[in-house]
This record gives sequence, structure tokens and C-alpha cells, in this order.
Amino acid sequence: MDDGRSTMPLGQAGSQLLHGAAERRQNWAAYRVARRRWPLSWISVAAVAVSLAALLPLGFVVWIAILTGWDTASALIFRPRVGELLVNTVLLVMFTVPICIVLSVALAWLTERSDLPGARGWAWLAVAPLAVPAFVQSYAWVSLAPGLHGLFAGVLVSTLAYFPFLYLPVAATLRRLDPALEDAAASVGLSPARVFFHVVMPQLRLALCGGSLLVGLHLLAEYGLYVMIRFDTFTTAIVDQFQSTFNGAAAHMLSGVLVLCCFALLGLEGMLRGDGRYARIGSGAPRAVPRARLGRHVYLCLLLPASLTALALGVPFLTIGRWLIAGGAEIWRVSEIVDAVAQTFVLALVGGVLAMLAALPIAWLSVRVPGALSRLLEGGNYLVGALPGVVIALALVTVTVRVALPLYQTFVTLILAYVLMFLPRALVSLRASIAQVPVELEQAAASLGRSPARVLRAVTLRLSAPGAAAGVALVALGIVNELTATQMLAPNGTRTLAMAFWSLSGEIDYAGAAPYALFMVVLSLPVTWLLYVQSRRSAGR
Repeated sequence: MDDGRSTMPLGQAGSQLLHGAAERRQNWAAYRVARRRWPLSWISVAAVAVSLAALLPLGFVVWIAILTGWDTASALIFRPRVGELLVNTVLLVMFTVPICIVLSVALAWLTERSDLPGARGWAWLAVAPLAVPAFVQSYAWVSLAPGLHGLFAGVLVSTLAYFPFLYLPVAATLRRLDPALEDAAASVGLSPARVFFHVVMPQLRLALCGGSLLVGLHLLAEYGLYVMIRFDTFTTAIVDQFQSTFNGAAAHMLSGVLVLCCFALLGLEGMLRGDGRYARIGSGAPRAVPRARLGRHVYLCLLLPASLTALALGVPFLTIGRWLIAGGAEIWRVSEIVDAVAQTFVLALVGGVLAMLAALPIAWLSVRVPGALSRLLEGGNYLVGALPGVVIALALVTVTVRVALPLYQTFVTLILAYVLMFLPRALVSLRASIAQVPVELEQAAASLGRSPARVLRAVTLRLSAPGAAAGVALVALGIVNELTATQMLAPNGTRTLAMAFWSLSGEIDYAGAAPYALFMVVLSLPVTWLLYVQSRRSAGR
């Protein structure tokens, strides 16, 4: 029957549908072939180039050791001074890391598993010390107690500066744990304490190992904190040697020993972490954990977060405020402060963006084309990211002086140092963001005839932009608080917030340094808040 509507023969319609499906399959097949070839072209070349650049400091250490010769190297390494530095380093790590573990686990349990009043606020305050640079913490404590120095001071200030690196992963893990195992252990008569130590603590092992590694690597790399409290470490000795003999063999050999210490920490963390797995198998979702009632112990338990907040945040803010008041209007040299803020902001922004661009090919390969090459490139960047900034800066100084002198003490070299130092931060953020982009969307875009490059730009990068922005912010935070590499590589006339603060505090002008310390904290607080929010969001809270 003809009802006046335009019709199409069924055979013709079916033919067009089949033709369209075939065309889409052909486009997708072409995309898959192109994607297999594409990573082997420019994106793989870019990833290999970035990884080779990242391996430059490590290759520099090996090259210098070979060039120096065994006799000279052994004479510089096996001497009493190196033994003293090694003892200081071992004692610092042995005391600080366990204290950070105990404080972080206790604080994480109180904020995530108990009915502690204001738990959400205390959780944020436990992360907030990351906004205070370690050398500002040291400045605050030295201002408060000028006689504070040595190992005790190093352990105290280091703990207050770095315990959030352990608190964050431990708290996030506690939020994700399924209480079913704890209920099963309690049902067979185990006390709450035994349930915690025999059931919960083993599931925290990965978080504890990862956080402890971060704390340990920061202890090895830190410079300003230990100079202020007069506690010698490998980093302080390397900078002293560099400033006194400029590019001398002693500084290079000390950097080699420091690199070996870093690798020892990496190996120890890998050994302690093991290959155990703690994952829920089967259907269902973990339910919320009932919070323990503190009862009459609530006020005693409040002492821990309150004391940590007072020591890690109260002392720096009160010290900065006291020096701002004591200095009066004279310390607010507006033009100099604005110039320092502008230089810091530009360096942080440029370094963050370039680090994200450098991480892009490696992150894309690791997610979309997993394999031996991708794992090798990604692992190499994480390994080099563990090297202290002083080693990276010393390598770039030597390379530019001997091979590319026009690049010595230029912004190009300084930005390159920032990218190499903080590339792992960008890589972690970008890799997680790309992994969350459904590959089906890329397939749909490819089926419409778009090239792989357009798919990457229009789909992958657009959807992963929030994570990329967070990575840029994390890199920028590191650059704002970076001191050692900036001092060694910055062109003449450069004056970042960290450099200005360090120059004035070195002259015992604590009042003049206070505005720069304040601005460093103010610039760092939003990024620290972002890190805290992302940590809770990743656990579904």
C-alpha cells in the first residue's frame, strides 16, 4: 500500500547499512594499523628522546667516575669525611622514617577510622604542611630556637616537613579497605589491636613502602633545611664543594655516593614491598567502615593532630607573622617582591607545561601501546626522578661547560633541570588521566575518518585535560619550592622567591626574608588543597 511516504526497497536499505558498517570497520582497521605504526614513528622517537635526556644525569655520574680513574675516585670516596656524611645520612633516615610512619598511621586511623571531632578538618591540616617548604620550616625553628642544630634538629624538622608524604597514601588506603577481613578476624576472637596489626597493617604495606621511599629520597635531596640547622649531609657537602672548587672532582664523587644511596633506598623499598597482592576478588563493593568510638579518650586523641598542626603549621606561620610585624613597612620592598613573584610564577608555569608535554609521549605509549619498550621508558624516568636536584644540576653544569658553553647559566638549562627533576610528577598524573579516557571514544572518532593525530588532539588530550592540569600544578609546586638547582643554574639577575628568601635568611635578615616565605606558602596552598581533594576523590569520598 502506498501511504504517500518515500520508501526505499529493503534490499537497497540493507545494502547501505552493510556498506556503512563495512566502511566503519575498514576505517577502524586502518586506524589500528596506523596506531601500531604511529608509535613507532614520531611519538616513539619523542619518548625515546625524552628518556635519553632524563638519563643524562645518571650517565654523567658514570662517565665522571670512569674519567676520574679508580685511584683518584677511591681516594676521594674512601676518606673520613665521606664516612661522617654517610653516618649522618643513615642516622637521619633511620630515625625520621620510622617516626613519620608511626605518626602517619596513628593520624590516618584517627581521621579515617574513628569518630574524632572535626576529622575532615584535621585530615586537611595533616596535608597542609606540604605547602610550607622544608627550608622555611627550618627558618621558623631556627628563629624560634637559635641553638637548635645537629641530628635532633634534623629529625624534628624533617619529620614535620615530610610526614604528609606518608599520611596521604596511608589515609587513602584506609579509606579503600573492605572491612570484611577485619570482621572475619574479629569473629574468631581477635582483639581490636590484634585485628589492626595482623589484618589492617599488612594491607598498608604498599602505602607505607611508597611513602617511606618518598620521605627517604627527600631526606637525601634536601639542602636548605640542613644548612640552617648546621647538619651536614651529602647534598650540603656537594654544594659546598661546588661553590669552593667549581666543578671539582670531589663534588662529582660525592654525587656518585649520593646516587648509590638513592639506589640503595630504591632497592630496600622494592625488597620490603615484595610481590604480595591485596585486592578484593569477587563481586560486590566494599561497604563503609564503622568508625570506632573514642569515648573518654577523645581529648587525649585530639592531642596528636592538634600538636602536629601546632608544630608543623603554627610555628612557621607564627614565626613569619612575628618577623613581618617586627620588620614593619620597610621589609615590603614591593618592586623586588613583585619581580620575585613574577619570575617564580613564569618559571613554574613554563616548567610545568613543558614537563607535561615531555611526559605526553611516554604516558600515551604506556597506556595505549603497553609493552617492553613502554615499561623500559617509563621505568627509566621514575628511576632518574629519584635523583636529588643537586646531582641533576651538577650534571647540567658540567655538560654545558664542556659541550654547550652558550647554554651555561641560561633559562634553557634551568627549565631543562626542572623538567628532568619533576617529570615523574607529570607522568603519573597524565598516565592516570589517559587511562581513564575510554578507548571506545578513540575508536568512534577513528571510524569517522579522523587521523590518529586528530584523535589524540580532539579526544584523548581534551578528556585528559583535568589530570594534565593537576600534573602541571604539582610540577609548579615543586618549582616554587626548589632551591638547590635554581641556585646552581639560574642566570645572573634571576631572583625567585626561594632565592630571595635564601639570600636574606643567609644574611640573618629574618625579617626581610619573611615576605618571601609568606608568598611561597600562599602560592603553594592551592596546589596542596588540590592534592588533598584528589586523594579523597580517588577513594570515592
